[in-house]
Amino acid sequence: MIAATKIRLYPDTKQAEKLAKAFGCARWLWNNSLNESQKTYQETGKGLGHFALNNRLPALKQTVDWLGETHSQVLQAVCLNLSRAFVNFFERRAAYPTFKSKHDKQTIQYPQGVRIVEGRKIFLPKIGHVKAVVHREIVGTIKTVTLSKTPTGKYFASILTENGLDARPISFDGNIVGIDIGLTHLAITSDGSKFDNPKHVAKAQKNLKRKQQKLSLKVKGSNTRKKARLLVAKAHERVANARKDYLHKLSRRLVNENQVIAVEDLHVNGMMRNHCLAKAIGDAGWGVFTTMLKYKAEQAGKGYIEVNRFFPSSKACSCCLHVQSSMPLAIHSWRCDQCGSLHDRDINAAQNIRNEAQRMIAAGIAGTANRGTVSQVRGRNSFVLARAVDVRSPVL
Repeated sequence: MIAATKIRLYPDTKQAEKLAKAFGCARWLWNNSLNESQKTYQETGKGLGHFALNNRLPALKQTVDWLGETHSQVLQAVCLNLSRAFVNFFERRAAYPTFKSKHDKQTIQYPQGVRIVEGRKIFLPKIGHVKAVVHREIVGTIKTVTLSKTPTGKYFASILTENGLDARPISFDGNIVGIDIGLTHLAITSDGSKFDNPKHVAKAQKNLKRKQQKLSLKVKGSNTRKKARLLVAKAHERVANARKDYLHKLSRRLVNENQVIAVEDLHVNGMMRNHCLAKAIGDAGWGVFTTMLKYKAEQAGKGYIEVNRFFPSSKACSCCLHVQSSMPLAIHSWRCDQCGSLHDRDINAAQNIRNEAQRMIAAGIAGTANRGTVSQVRGRNSFVLARAVDVRSPVL
């Protein structure tokens, strides 16, 4: 079973300089390889695969001396990640790879050679022993370690380990809870519980606006602009951390209190194109919330079911299954035209999601859809990740 642990790093001045060089080399190689792949495709109709990208490294090290200051496997990981990025694009799982900037989050990856020392340091090849806060025991064999530097100057290491244990079997027995996701309340359960939406961005809007206005008045390249940019980054980081903390606690509570989680398969990316709701949806974090529910339920051996997004959960009566002709967003409570039952819009939707999940379990289709045996996208098979990548798109 594979697990990931994220720890905080505290490099000294020399180690920070070495990490900055490693980040720069990895970023330069990514941009150079991406540019060369695009150029090759325009000239020959074929891109550069994983092996072709790796074969360019020896010649690049001879012409660009400072590339040799970075661990060789870090550069090889860049080539692998770029080839995977193209595969994910062609299989419609991600956007087209873009060039990286030194002003964004910086990352490098170590495929091996990293180890935890005395539970309070981490050894990185060509960097040395870096002070770390290992808040939990790292169990299993370390597979890969991804180092990152945030725009606020904080360093983290994401450690991917393999503990050799089989994943817990998924059970769909026990209490089923339907969860309707909204904006006024972030989560509404089928048993009538409502969890508020904290609206972190809305609360910090004045502070963010004031700091952003001050940043816009600074001269580009000046030290005062760098300080102002850091203040803006810290303000956004506080908002993001508050959102993650709330979503982690809420998802953990829902998974611990129930045996089967049922949610609606929302097309969040599509709804984010609505300029009237995009900011509120992004602030609520619908996609992150459902992702947390899914992986925490799988780790606990509990069922996770996604009901079809076209299922009329809001318009259908949970008592008689009569579907109303229309249900505008402004309506929060309504009475069924057929049986006369009075419904709270959100609670009724959550109950319909729960009932639909029960029907899926009874029909025996919940397990197969949840375990990923149903193909969700078109394109080439994922086994090409281990082979050279031909960037000719089957959809262009």
